[in-house]
Amino acid sequence: MKVSERFLKYVSFGTTSDESSETCPSSACQLVLGRFLEEELKSIGLTEVGLDENGYVYGVLPASAGRENDPSIGFIAHMDTSDGACGDNIKPQIVKYVGGDIKLNETESITVKNFPFLEKYIGGEIITTDGTTLLGADDKAGIAEIFTALEYLVAHPEISHGRIPVCITPDEEIGRGADRFDLKRFAADWAYTIDGGELGEIEYENFNAASAGIVIHGVNIHPGSAKNKMKNALLIAGELVNMLPAAETPAHTEGYEGFYHLCSVHGDETTVNMKYIIRDHDREKFESRKAFVTNLVGYLNGVYGEGTVELTLRDSYYNMREKILPHMHIIDSAVEAMKKADVEPIIVAIRGGTDGARLSFEGLPCPNLSTGGANFHGVHEFIPINSMEKMVEIIVTLMQG
Repeated sequence: MKVSERFLKYVSFGTTSDESSETCPSSACQLVLGRFLEEELKSIGLTEVGLDENGYVYGVLPASAGRENDPSIGFIAHMDTSDGACGDNIKPQIVKYVGGDIKLNETESITVKNFPFLEKYIGGEIITTDGTTLLGADDKAGIAEIFTALEYLVAHPEISHGRIPVCITPDEEIGRGADRFDLKRFAADWAYTIDGGELGEIEYENFNAASAGIVIHGVNIHPGSAKNKMKNALLIAGELVNMLPAAETPAHTEGYEGFYHLCSVHGDETTVNMKYIIRDHDREKFESRKAFVTNLVGYLNGVYGEGTVELTLRDSYYNMREKILPHMHIIDSAVEAMKKADVEPIIVAIRGGTDGARLSFEGLPCPNLSTGGANFHGVHEFIPINSMEKMVEIIVTLMQG
């Protein structure tokens, strides 16, 4: 099966993860795709295939004769999609791109003005949305590329390789993809997540990340008699926002620059709930950012009374760089595989995180490679078919060890 056909089948499954859920996987729809992937791995010819009770799909392509003692190289992707845009009833479109803007519907277009890199793909076929949903290339393209590479190796037994474990995880988009990953069952010496963007990207640095939950308790009094009595939680929330550096937000930062990002705020004069994420590549700066937020909360409690502002800080993941540096042969192999496929390697730092970041800290070195997609988490998401085909070539090379 062509990688594009496989991908189009996967995006017909809605698999949005649900951060408010305490189950694993966080949404039952992921199990539906998980069962489908389990059966597909069996049909391809893998062994030790299974969908576990937490929604993780495992399988192994056994080593070729004489290569049983070679390093075991694993491949990982995730099945869930972001809630940044609707992930149900996706209607993908295949566009023969001749240049200029791509019209998705009467109101939405992928424009060269907003996405100037679009014109790199003139002459090729691009899979887009219809402008009402995300596409799901993050990360169903990664699954399609891994499975197509496996299918190729099974069909070509003359290509020798070591043991190749694969795992498709749930809930990566909500930071839980590695929570119940069975490292013992996976049993790889190292692995690659196929979960990046532009073709050629190799990522072994990512943000250190934390979430900050803030609850502000006010005192609501009728405004007609509120003088010296009211403590408006909304206004205190505004103070907190304004005390954070205005230039250190996602809209004003790039590369290795960290940020504070206000994800949500809701409430009234009595109670306000806020959610921030805190990011920085540098561990020392990361710790300083968390301390800064803690000190702001302490200051506001000093002004308005102890207990006015409650802060819950939770680390999400750390920069995998320190865990990859002792194993740079993994990166060298990825560079060579891309060059072999006539793809220019692009080593970049992730302004986010992957399952691989957490797995690297749990003993499985696991950098991230591109899928070839762009504009993830929104209605302008797209992926060139040629980029997926190139990634299959690259993965086949890496699987050979």
